Amino acid sequence: MGEQRSSNSSSSSSSSNWFSNFCSAARRAKHLSQASDHSYARSGSGESLIRHLSLFDLILLGIGASIGAGIFVVTGTVARDAGPGVTVSFILAGAACVLNALCYAELASRFPAVVGGAYLYTYTAFNELTAFLVFTQLMLDYHIGAASIARSLASYVVTILELFTFFKDKIPSWIGHGGQDFLGGTLSINLLAPILLALLTVILCWGVGESSLVNKVMTGTKIVIVIIVISVGAFEVDVSNWSPFAPNGVKAIVTGATVVFFAYVGFDAVANSAEEAKRPQRDLPIGIIGSLLICAILYIGVCLVITGMVPYKFLGEDAPLAEAFTSKGLKFVSILISIGAVAGLTTTLLVGLYVQSRLYLGLGRDGLLPSIFSKVHSTRHTPVHSQIWVGTVAGILAGLFNVHILSHILSVGSLTGYSVVSACVVMLRLKDKGTSQVSSRWLSNWQEGVICLVIVACAGFVAGLSYRLSISFILLLVAVVIAILAAVALHYRQVYTDPSGFSCPGVPILPSICIFFNIFLFAQLHYEAWYRFIILSIISVGVYAFYGQYHAVSVSSNQTTIYHRAPMEEASVTSF
Repeated sequence: MGEQRSSNSSSSSSSSNWFSNFCSAARRAKHLSQASDHSYARSGSGESLIRHLSLFDLILLGIGASIGAGIFVVTGTVARDAGPGVTVSFILAGAACVLNALCYAELASRFPAVVGGAYLYTYTAFNELTAFLVFTQLMLDYHIGAASIARSLASYVVTILELFTFFKDKIPSWIGHGGQDFLGGTLSINLLAPILLALLTVILCWGVGESSLVNKVMTGTKIVIVIIVISVGAFEVDVSNWSPFAPNGVKAIVTGATVVFFAYVGFDAVANSAEEAKRPQRDLPIGIIGSLLICAILYIGVCLVITGMVPYKFLGEDAPLAEAFTSKGLKFVSILISIGAVAGLTTTLLVGLYVQSRLYLGLGRDGLLPSIFSKVHSTRHTPVHSQIWVGTVAGILAGLFNVHILSHILSVGSLTGYSVVSACVVMLRLKDKGTSQVSSRWLSNWQEGVICLVIVACAGFVAGLSYRLSISFILLLVAVVIAILAAVALHYRQVYTDPSGFSCPGVPILPSICIFFNIFLFAQLHYEAWYRFIILSIISVGVYAFYGQYHAVSVSSNQTTIYHRAPMEEASVTSF
């Protein structure tokens, strides 16, 4: 009996020790050295990445990530509900994204120029487990998104091929148009999508200069086509089509803004290219905000043209912009739109694969993933293993599954990542000073800051649900008031310092607005997306508990992580 009690006591003690060690590991955080150069690479990572990317490259990278076929489709489909007011929807969504971009810009300017983006910021502002959760949520978005975009790209490529009589009606569905369904649509074979992914993966493995060149050409092509579309369409505009401007009221415009918000997603790709930017401290903030503003201008121009050319009620759903020009006898523009869609999808896919590999590289360096992901090719200076893994996962999803069904669970990672980045701005500013104007008896100022940010997020979710389900205007108003009070508490109970480099204005109010709006949008997603968020979070905690916490590179709050200067591009290497 005594032995049994001793055994039970030992087992209980072991479980307690395991849980204690888990909590201790989960709370680990990075403390990055405050250096003035910002040209760094992680020590112990072997060969490093090379700084190829100029400011122009970074702006094109952001545009390439954001503008895909959506500019030719989303603008028209949302206009069917919002009417000409879809222009305001894009303005509202663009303004919200600019606020998020300001938060990204500060952190991109402030941090040592290494890969990681939102994951790295979270690791520093909060802790290791939260950073891992952010990574997994983002990564599922990227994997499914890449597969879905690859299928759409394959479909557009086939559409262009079928313009030639030799290919007309001769390409089977399993090659590129949708796919050949099996098992009730669970499996859907598509051959062209994995081939396209393989080609882009080879380009990305070959070198950042080569992939940057492809991005320049394709992004330049689609920008020129969009400008042609706007210019030609402007002569076909009938201003009477803009009346009534908001046929279904203001709510339809606001709902439209929640939909088109995702058309801007992608500017964070610039932040993830930090280790390959020539002058990251100066260029990253400009690249993030500049690419976003250019995208907003192009979107607004297309909205004005399409709603002016055709009455909003008669816009098509599958290819509204192309159909609008065809109805005006401008079929050549419709062909250009198809070419622009191919260019847009290619750059979106290229940049998406690029960002994924850099995130895997960051996790591999920190030990949260196997060390093979941290390897950088000695001559190509690209994370070949990470890039091949990313391309393989996307290729399997795109080639075998109906990924369009999975689109309902997308955007969770982006909204989560944007919200956490906004919170990072507040917490890192607060941690710099480390004092409070009003002393708190029970909580440290850091804990108080976290609680206020959580309240803002919860209020955003309640407001979003109230709006979505039309529960009660009073409940929505109460949620907004609570979020305002929490933001005011952040403002008056804490002291913040301005960092060197680019500084996000209005801290902590502006980041609080970002968090509220992002979580408001989170509440508008399909219920399947909420389930995905919860289930993936549980799985991620399990992976961290049984692998990550034991293999992570040891860091602590009082330990500085050292970074060495990364090599600039050799003068003899051609810069793209």
